[in-house]
Amino acid sequence: MTAEQRMTLPDAIHTNGATPNPWWSNAVVYQIYPRSFQDTNGDGFGDLPGITSRLDYLADLGVDVIWLSPVYRSPQDDNGYDISDYQDIDPMFGTLDDMDELLEEAHARGLKVVMDLVVNHTSDEHAWFQASRDKNDPHADWYWWRPAKAGHEPGTPGAEPNAWGSYFGGSAWEYDPKRGEYYLHQFSKKQPDLNWENPEVRAAVYRMMNWWLDRGVDGFRMDVITLISKHVDANGELPGVGESTVDAGPIGPDGYSSPNPFCADGPRQDEFLAEMHREVFDGRDGYLTVGEAPGITPERNEHITDPDNRELDMLFLFDHVEPGGGQSKWTAEPWELSQLKRCLAGQQQAVKDRGWTSLFFNNHDQPRVVSRWGDDSTEEMRVLSAKAIALLLHMHRGTPYVYQGEELGMTNVYFDSLDQYRDLESINMYHQLTEAGVLTEEAMMEALKAISRDNARTPMQWDATKYAGFTASYAPSEPWIGTNPNKDVINVKKQLRDEDSVLAFYRKLIELRHTNPVVAAGAWDMLDESDPQVYAFVRTLHEEGVGGGIDGSGEKRLVVVVNMSSESAALPPETKDVLGLDMSGAIIGGASADRVLIANYPSEQVAADLLFGKLAPWEAFAYEL
Repeated sequence: MTAEQRMTLPDAIHTNGATPNPWWSNAVVYQIYPRSFQDTNGDGFGDLPGITSRLDYLADLGVDVIWLSPVYRSPQDDNGYDISDYQDIDPMFGTLDDMDELLEEAHARGLKVVMDLVVNHTSDEHAWFQASRDKNDPHADWYWWRPAKAGHEPGTPGAEPNAWGSYFGGSAWEYDPKRGEYYLHQFSKKQPDLNWENPEVRAAVYRMMNWWLDRGVDGFRMDVITLISKHVDANGELPGVGESTVDAGPIGPDGYSSPNPFCADGPRQDEFLAEMHREVFDGRDGYLTVGEAPGITPERNEHITDPDNRELDMLFLFDHVEPGGGQSKWTAEPWELSQLKRCLAGQQQAVKDRGWTSLFFNNHDQPRVVSRWGDDSTEEMRVLSAKAIALLLHMHRGTPYVYQGEELGMTNVYFDSLDQYRDLESINMYHQLTEAGVLTEEAMMEALKAISRDNARTPMQWDATKYAGFTASYAPSEPWIGTNPNKDVINVKKQLRDEDSVLAFYRKLIELRHTNPVVAAGAWDMLDESDPQVYAFVRTLHEEGVGGGIDGSGEKRLVVVVNMSSESAALPPETKDVLGLDMSGAIIGGASADRVLIANYPSEQVAADLLFGKLAPWEAFAYEL
């Protein structure tokens, strides 16, 4: 059982500032994208019985929590993030009985289940929205309805209330002939934003959340939860709408301004989250809350996750995975290690005294990290870089999140044509940016290969059969999206037999999180910040933090060193000093190889490389000082 494998951190060890330490301080979360995980009925879509059938795999991996992307009833315009009924399961995934069985079987294996919660917006097919189309209905003010711009005919180009653009392309406003007004949608036009200024909206959301927790769910991952509070002027009007005293922002090359500065981390954000905590979570134990947090700084993360403020347990920040430079994610400049160092250092330092952070490189909205920052050009480099990047992430302080297939080193799919893509954002932005002349068709296709969300959404690779074991080879329907051709090389069945596989490496990392207090809660300090190849840091657990030391004798320290390149690298100076290296290689001797806690090369090679002050391509290790 996973819960039995995870040690309880003594209260004397400092984690997020709470006493006692929360159970999730040394836990690991595994994200499942249900439509791509396991199909049991041959319709080409993953389902809840499929997840239940794979619970033993997840328990053996050692994770503590599984997070399900949305399985609620939905028109599936945005793959389930457009919810039409919060208290039912979409037939694509099964039934409420299937959900109850999944909860029961997961709990029997010591696994907790966290559901995705999408409450910044609903589907336009939700009963709340349909009722709100009538100005005389009690739900009339549950969404952001606004009239056409003065002097313009409603429904015609330019009549939108302001120039905000949707993150999925086009205007962020959609005209509804029945009501005769426009509604705000930061994402798809089928995802109208809820009006959280209305207390009845909030109360309805809290009732729904309590219903799921009472049913046995162990918490929520809250989609774009930091967009629920909008900036409005003194009269309650949105920027650029009507006679608002606030401008809507500059127009970009695509013809739109961004709603993000006015919809992210708004003035009532803390109030709403604290209210949610009081109405839903007070008096409950054993739950987990994590918020997807676009627009949130590390400093705000500290406030929101400080247990004294009673808002959320942790947040997903995005500065470390956002492309650098360029006009958008599709025109970004090449990534540099300095960017990652700067962002992660900011996140780590912000919560060194209070609060907590989430650790992730992959999820359903990000390309595969081994293709993005690693090297998937050869099998050897793919394995080495997948392990190196995993070690880098999991040795930080916080709660690691593993996205399905990440533990195998799954790669981007590299589709050749637009018709292979299913992601609404990718397809819409392809047309918008090519038609506006921002990118050529060829450049946009290359951008999709590198950054499209569909790279993370291809079927889980269980084996080398026709559809990678995601669905039966003889199934009547093909998978909803194409299977990555490298399934023959990268799959669970193959890696289960290989003690040196990426999968085996993830098991070791997860075990360390469970059993080593330095990994789970030690202080974090960057080394050699300016080095362009090597990412290194020290983790320290002081004597006073463990009531006399882990072994009864002073502090415990380990140094983590990762060569984030396919070229050899020299050990940088601060790292050499911490390791105690001198010109004679004094650190090497005796049982130095035994101090290698975990590495993607043999311990003996790590010790030898330290002697010569160099690192092999993608060499990564944690060394006990």
